[in-house]
Amino acid sequence: MEKTNVMRVLEQKKVNYTPHCYVETGMVAGLDVAKALGENPAKVCKTLVTIAASKKYYVFVVPVEKELHLKKAAKAVGEKSIAMLPQKELLGLTGYVHGGCSPIGMKKQFPTMVDSSVEHMETIYVSGGKIGYQVEILPQDLSKFVRLSFGDITE
Repeated sequence: MEKTNVMRVLEQKKVNYTPHCYVETGMVAGLDVAKALGENPAKVCKTLVTIAASKKYYVFVVPVEKELHLKKAAKAVGEKSIAMLPQKELLGLTGYVHGGCSPIGMKKQFPTMVDSSVEHMETIYVSGGKIGYQVEILPQDLSKFVRLSFGDITE
């Protein structure tokens, strides 16, 4: 299996993780990825990057079975409103492409909020930094890489 930058960062910080590769399936959509992994969609997370009315960027990590509630998310980070970052701006801002965006190893560290529904799970899956790769880690281990908080941000 190819080692991604996310995996290198995890190893550098001595964080235990389990890599998963599903490249051969061609799956990209979150629910399809969970199915390809044979995993509960409540544990498989997507990483969403937003921009606030204040022009600040925020990252949200939510289970693939849920949708980010923009009003709840804005309130949770103390902003009047937020919007999804246009896809064409994602690579330049984070270093990741759509479908392979991870909260670990972004070009710049942004405030990150994880949906509270995964806070007490034994492990969760986040993108391995490339399409077709996921890493399974403890939810609390994300705090070793990002300014992290948990909150009710989904609908």
